[in-house]
Amino acid sequence: MNDARFIAADWGSSQLRLYLCDGSRVLDECSGPGIATARGGDHAGILTAAIAPWRQAHGTLPLRMAGMVGSRNGWIEVPYLECPADAAALRASLQRFHAQGLDVAIVPGLACTNPQGAPDVMRGEETQVFGALALQPALAEGRRVLALPGTHCKWVHLQDGRIQRFQTSFSGELFELLRRHSQLVVAAHDKPHDQAYDAEAFGFGLRRAQAAASLGHVLFEARSRQLREAMPAAAATDFLSGLVIGSDVRGALGLLGWQADGLEIGLVGAPTLCVRYAQALARQGYATASLDGAQCALAGLRTLTID
Repeated sequence: MNDARFIAADWGSSQLRLYLCDGSRVLDECSGPGIATARGGDHAGILTAAIAPWRQAHGTLPLRMAGMVGSRNGWIEVPYLECPADAAALRASLQRFHAQGLDVAIVPGLACTNPQGAPDVMRGEETQVFGALALQPALAEGRRVLALPGTHCKWVHLQDGRIQRFQTSFSGELFELLRRHSQLVVAAHDKPHDQAYDAEAFGFGLRRAQAAASLGHVLFEARSRQLREAMPAAAATDFLSGLVIGSDVRGALGLLGWQADGLEIGLVGAPTLCVRYAQALARQGYATASLDGAQCALAGLRTLTID
């Protein structure tokens, strides 16, 4: 076995992403079912089947994992680590075990009391955060704010490379629920959210979110503007996206207060989604810098789990 080689796994609710790594190089990658699909199933069997060709070619390699694999519904529940927390604390709290000949380590999630005084948790995003710091070391200096848009957007306050606390937004899942299961954009249920978007309609949604008393008071406009102003269904979907993201950004900046004042905000996530958040933050006067979430997850697994 080549000691520089290992298998990195980002196992989230919806998808398993596996990477065959040699140091910082990715030699191969593959995917599999998410934890939600595998719930109650044979997690070890799913993994060994997915990586069987790599084991045959390279022998048994260390398996380093992050995400919902360590949740209550995952393979093995790994206790949350309390914030403030840095990379060293996460490395010291790895859950290590052996299964079917595999040397496994799982990164723990983080817990905090958020800016609203409520309990908050993350699993997987902490690995992306410390991957971002590894890729951009300047992010570990002084006071920083990172936003990680996705199913549950995380707004993270960093101080000198330590995660102090964070705030979770339900924005991504809320948008999908409204898009697929409400009557707001019923004619556009099959429009992929990651395709080229109507920037004008999205911007209009941002403006309406900024002016509204609350998100609940403007959501129905995605329907009424189709009926009364002939807004196309595809445009209504991007208008709805603007409403949800604009509300998320406005609310998060209000909660973060001084923590975000005047700072460039880092965005870590899918590039197409980061573009939308960058546009929303620009309307609020904030500069942004974006990093690819998948690259950050992989860099974080290297940083947190490889000795």
